Amino acid sequence: MVVKEKIGNLELFSVNNRNIDYVLLDWYETNKRILNKKTISGKEISMKFLNESPHLTVGDIIYEDDFNLIAIDIKACAAIIIRPRSMHEMAAICYEIGNKHLPLFFQDDEILVAYEAPLFKLLIAGSYVVEQASKKLLQPLRTTVAPHGDGSTSLFNRIMKLTTEAE
Repeated sequence: MVVKEKIGNLELFSVNNRNIDYVLLDWYETNKRILNKKTISGKEISMKFLNESPHLTVGDIIYEDDFNLIAIDIKACAAIIIRPRSMHEMAAICYEIGNKHLPLFFQDDEILVAYEAPLFKLLIAGSYVVEQASKKLLQPLRTTVAPHGDGSTSLFNRIMKLTTEAE
């Protein structure tokens, strides 16, 4: 089955006793324009969003007929949860993570990023309030900042150099 567009979202859609089948996506697949997946029940789905990035999220409906709906669900993944104590901390955290060109997510007054051990160590060394947990990364922070510099003198690289010399 080929899908070329989103139809709606389960939150705003009349299900009318239809069976709901889900396609499970990893967080990094939600903006891919071409994907081949299987639903939970085993149906082959080929998604081809050729005009623009689909920005898929939980509950997006990609197929419907009289008896069935196929919707998107996002898998939970290992994530770093950061709880900034001030706006200054928020800015510093976003700057350091942004310098690594890692996607940031913002949910429930927390900053989330996919787990990476060096980043987790950096944040702990910076005395930030962090924890590791399994989370669905749903709401990416969108920016218009272009990549810059080689990052050789960032706080992250200086801390990593100190921690690797100590080991």
